[in-house]
Amino acid sequence: MTRRTFALAGAMYQVSGQTPPPGSEAQEMAGLHYYAPKNPERVAMLVYPGMTALDLIGPNQALGYTAGMKVDLVWKTLDPVTTDTNFKITPTATFQDLAGPVDLLFVPGGGKGTIDLMTDAAVLGFLAEKGKTARWVTSVCSGSLVLGAAGLLRGYRATSHWAVRDVLPSLGAELAPGRIVEDRNRITAGGVTAGIDFGLYLVGKLRGADYGRAVELMLEYDPHPPFHSGAPELAPENVRTAISAMYKPLNDAARAKAATAKNNWSSL
Repeated sequence: MTRRTFALAGAMYQVSGQTPPPGSEAQEMAGLHYYAPKNPERVAMLVYPGMTALDLIGPNQALGYTAGMKVDLVWKTLDPVTTDTNFKITPTATFQDLAGPVDLLFVPGGGKGTIDLMTDAAVLGFLAEKGKTARWVTSVCSGSLVLGAAGLLRGYRATSHWAVRDVLPSLGAELAPGRIVEDRNRITAGGVTAGIDFGLYLVGKLRGADYGRAVELMLEYDPHPPFHSGAPELAPENVRTAISAMYKPLNDAARAKAATAKNNWSSL
């Protein structure tokens, strides 16, 4: 049995909370150290008022099932933040708490709360600083607009939620529509549910494809959408027209913020 198999079995036991029987082959298999780096990888996941919870929870679940990760939910204070569906998330660290470099920087998206971040000096300064040295700079949904506002997508291919992804070129990025877009050490994902795909993809990048397959199985990720309308090209015209009209003010606001954000790059 290979060391890779040992690590996968160990991950299963870690997640389930069970203990392998003493002296059993399963106990020998539970060797997480084969996959975990010598020092835990440091992950900073931004949380903020008005964010979309699933943008964060999908990737967080996948990373939480991955050995050797130290994940922090980061905001200006440790006060709970309220998402766009009134779901509260409690940060685990402030910007000041997170001294030194991080291995992975992540920004989830949302609606008005996300657009507000595009000119928030404290947030953009934190992202610009950590993004300079992070091994991976990542986002889900409209979180890429915030990365772009921090100057972190200039010259990179990137995507976002379909309703606002056309704003990315205004932030120096090259628009590349897709569920997951990787360009060097930047990985951006499409809207909301794409965060689950992104999280699994990232696990595969960090620990190998077999580990990613194991986590996908643990999550029983085998989606069968009931309406098959989850992309503009799949939705009926009446639905697409209505939702596009609903998102237009958000798109307009993002464009206005993008112009202001570019003027601030020199101070970041």
